[in-house]
Amino acid sequence: MKLVILSCLVLSVLALPRPQAIHAKFATILRDERKEHTGDGHFSYDFETSNGIKAQAVGTPGEKGQSNIKGSFRFPLPEGGVAEVRYIADENGFRADSPLLPVAPPLPPHAIEQIRVAEEQRRRGIIWE
Repeated sequence: MKLVILSCLVLSVLALPRPQAIHAKFATILRDERKEHTGDGHFSYDFETSNGIKAQAVGTPGEKGQSNIKGSFRFPLPEGGVAEVRYIADENGFRADSPLLPVAPPLPPHAIEQIRVAEEQRRRGIIWE
């Protein structure tokens, strides 16, 4: 009986999924270029690692004292391929662009017509309370 239980435990451990080789190794930094933040909003960085991760960004002074940032990052996907995201962060908020981000479906024709009518009414000065 003990042999059967031991055999079941051994088989259970052997049946566990194995981590992919890319995740089992430590990544090394291939490139790391930086211009440190100068206090006025200017900075930049650009780095790349051996496991395919890359990131870069440039900061410039914004109108309200913040850093406006424009950059991108990319990384390998577990199922293959590469994910890439480009972004901007400024006075207008954070905006990202990537084929991996969800996109709202197009508006149906009746909704587009309602928006057109509302814009026409607004232009004529018609206000609904």
